[in-house]
Amino acid sequence: MRETSFIKQNKEKWKEFEKILSHKDKDPDKLNDLFVQITDDLSYSRTFYPNRSVRVYLNNLAQQIFYSIYKSKKSRLGKLFSFWTNELPQLVYESRKEFRLAFILFITSMAIGAFSSAMDPEFPRAILGDAYVDMTIENIESGDPMAVYKEKGAFGMSMGITANNLFVAFLTFLLGALFAVGSIAIMISNGIMVGAFQYFFYEQGLFKESFLTIWTHGTLEISAIIIAGAAGLTMGRGLVFPGTLSRLQSFQISARRGLKIMIGIAPVIILAGFIEGYLTRYTGTPDLVRGLFILLCLSFILFYYVWYPQALAKKGFIQAINDTKLPPDNLQKINFERIKTSGEIFADIFLFYKKNIRGIGTAIFAGVTLFCASTFLLANGEPTEIFNFPQGLFSMVSEINQFFVNDYVPLMPLFNILTYSLITLVTFVLLGRAAKDYATNGIEKQDASFYLFSFGKIAFIIGLLQGAFMLNDWYVPICFIFAGPLFFLWAFIAYFEKVDLIAAFGRMTSLISNDYGRVLGLFFLLAVIGTLFYSIMDTALIWFYFDFIGWNFSLDQETMNQFVAILVTFTAMLIQCLIYPMILIGLSFLYFTLVEIKDAPALKEKIKYIGIGKRIQGLEKES
Repeated sequence: MRETSFIKQNKEKWKEFEKILSHKDKDPDKLNDLFVQITDDLSYSRTFYPNRSVRVYLNNLAQQIFYSIYKSKKSRLGKLFSFWTNELPQLVYESRKEFRLAFILFITSMAIGAFSSAMDPEFPRAILGDAYVDMTIENIESGDPMAVYKEKGAFGMSMGITANNLFVAFLTFLLGALFAVGSIAIMISNGIMVGAFQYFFYEQGLFKESFLTIWTHGTLEISAIIIAGAAGLTMGRGLVFPGTLSRLQSFQISARRGLKIMIGIAPVIILAGFIEGYLTRYTGTPDLVRGLFILLCLSFILFYYVWYPQALAKKGFIQAINDTKLPPDNLQKINFERIKTSGEIFADIFLFYKKNIRGIGTAIFAGVTLFCASTFLLANGEPTEIFNFPQGLFSMVSEINQFFVNDYVPLMPLFNILTYSLITLVTFVLLGRAAKDYATNGIEKQDASFYLFSFGKIAFIIGLLQGAFMLNDWYVPICFIFAGPLFFLWAFIAYFEKVDLIAAFGRMTSLISNDYGRVLGLFFLLAVIGTLFYSIMDTALIWFYFDFIGWNFSLDQETMNQFVAILVTFTAMLIQCLIYPMILIGLSFLYFTLVEIKDAPALKEKIKYIGIGKRIQGLEKES
């Protein structure tokens, strides 16, 4: 092809590229596509017009594009700043209907709580409990009605309150997965409680004092609960109104949006806990100061969550949220060749679960059935004696150690190792098949000896974790948080890279040498989400389910108690085993990111083809 023909054929495209480069706000995806096309043209011009001006022109254009791509990369600090100043306000604005509904529900529930207390003096006792009401009356009679905020040390009180409020907020959000009904129920319950609590003090002639004390921290705390409810409604909307997307796709989008809103209120909850622990106790502070502080907190909430998102919307957001568009179901694939964020990995977990639910579900059901059958058949006691499930906040989570060490079942550690090793192996097999094309190292089919040997390696690593839990000391959970993800990565590397445990351990330490924080962050995110899902066992919903079963079986009380004990144990173990693969899958996906960061096999493969165009002498090569 002559140079003039080459220029004529491509000049309109090059002009368009120059126009894109001149814009202040550039789309990174367009720049990436632009760079590929320009380098292809540059390669062609270097081959056929090495001494002509068109090569110089294209080389200069390629440099500008490269500089634009490099310059547009944001540091982690820049991304964090952008999240708080643009992305979160945009999410709040786009979820404004859910925010309004959450606010109306809570305020209406408060009014119901106050009205019910006015109609029935015993209503506060039914909501708040006799013990709390009696304690408050004693404090009022002693001359210090707000003594409850002064009983504990400031630090311990702040930590306890913050942990409780984070739990309630995240539970409110997560129950949005029950088609938003769960979030609505939590908000109504908390609203009625606040209304009854506030009216109780009004009835005692202490409205002003209670208002100034309670809302010193309550302005941020209650606002956070309302926002958590809005996040739950945002997530639930994806299930209730999927639109043209599949229900799972819609849920992926709405869950990610809701989770980002939840992350945005975490600092507010922590600040509210600090205020309640350190500041609320000073009830002798002048009323004007306390009133102004409440007004300051309210102003912050109204500014950041109401006025600021609307102001940005009028001005125009910098760019659309780019993580809310999904391809059709049949086109969705998990890309193992990209470096991914924790949010992207979290989204991939949903997709992998959907594609492999039959295999994972079968392994989980078989493992849990094996565990429960072995436990109850070989136990030295009745089902009601083996496991303890006290009702109360975090009761299921706090008693989880009994599934690993139990005096009634001496062989329970062995049952655990077998159960979790089976689930781990099946999960790894499915992961290996999904990544069969990655760096020519995927595992599609192997003989029985390979899987048997892999099961042995996995069982050894699970056995080490089981041995740690058998120590049954306070530091074990802390050590598990920091070291647990390393064990799971170790197991996956041993399986996927087909190496022995010593080589896998060395490979694991090499991969995490500069990215331990990334591993710990993802594991912490998955562990928190898993813990909150497990805590659903502690809600009235699951106990209502067990009561419903009891209504439909005509058994004597003793037999019914034994039956319910077995059912509760099976359900608790089932939820644990549903959460466990989520952590395995997430850390396994992270393995591919760590490999790409350290070794870049996929990038090296792509580099081989840079500059190799399909054109030869002006004609297209046949593929």
